[in-house]
Amino acid sequence: MTWVALLLANRSQVLRRLVLTELLGRSENDPEVRELDSILEDDPLLGPLLGKQSHDGSWKETDYGDYSSKNKIRATSFVLQRLAYAGLSSDHPAIRKGVEYIFSKQHRDGSWSVPQSYDGVSLDGGAYTMIPLQTSIPLLGISASGHSEDERAELAYDWLTERRLDDGSWPTGMIGNVFGYQAGYRRMPNSQWGCRTNTTLALSCLGYHPRRSKSEEARRALNMLLVRETRDRQNVGFNVARTVGYEPHRGHFTYHARFDPALILDLSWRMGADTSDSRVADLVDWFSDIQGSYGIWEYVPRPEVSHWVTFDILRSLSKTDMNQDWVTEEVRTPFRAYRRKRKRF
Repeated sequence: MTWVALLLANRSQVLRRLVLTELLGRSENDPEVRELDSILEDDPLLGPLLGKQSHDGSWKETDYGDYSSKNKIRATSFVLQRLAYAGLSSDHPAIRKGVEYIFSKQHRDGSWSVPQSYDGVSLDGGAYTMIPLQTSIPLLGISASGHSEDERAELAYDWLTERRLDDGSWPTGMIGNVFGYQAGYRRMPNSQWGCRTNTTLALSCLGYHPRRSKSEEARRALNMLLVRETRDRQNVGFNVARTVGYEPHRGHFTYHARFDPALILDLSWRMGADTSDSRVADLVDWFSDIQGSYGIWEYVPRPEVSHWVTFDILRSLSKTDMNQDWVTEEVRTPFRAYRRKRKRF
């Protein structure tokens, strides 16, 4: 038995359809694919969420456990990401209404409001006046669901690009003219003020844009993430588990506290990185080494998500070596999240 039989035996109509179309090359007119299309919204991944959309197009509840977000813009963005991942088209009524709700809260400069929450205030008590994720989180739902080229989305992309640091990363945020605190777990390699959470979220948005995904801004940010060559086996698949509803969407600055190598592999193919880059090649080899029985990658915290994680990794691996124009000049350097303190004596 191989991963093909195991994934196609999964109870989820959504997962079976994804395997058929994205891994096995079945067309949209394939009889089995069309049959799954007719019952797609009956899948527990989609049905409960579609029924919880408010009249204004927003959502409050984002997970199977009815975890409620205090911010409807964030919750709506997270739901849109799941609906799009499951294969709903960009013109699906629920997606269109959700996207329009998020756009209705957008400011004229392309941004959204700074989150008012426990981590919307810096350690010294000053209020943040700008945090890149104030725009990247709403924009991620919009772009992932197929609306990245909407002129309002382009305005948001421009706002994000203008907030980049000179080194190519995105900072924690600004308190007036002062950079916000940078915790060690969010530290960016080769950057003084770069924040991994904000950089990862901004890069994820760029990855869904047909032109900006191959831009210098996207390539530079991916290069910086690739320098962090840590292999946290426990976290492999965390981002997929969160997308499909088995992990909650919690945190602002802590949103990417866990370093998920599967997410880095996904971002790599979206930006056009291939195995000619030794870092990508080593990452691909590492995934081969940890592949389990019957070709399955286990999601350690919740094994029931392993089929979803396996699909996602297989899709990334199938696309990683399809590009031929990736060039990097980034030097491979050791990375340490928390720097050692110098001894006085």
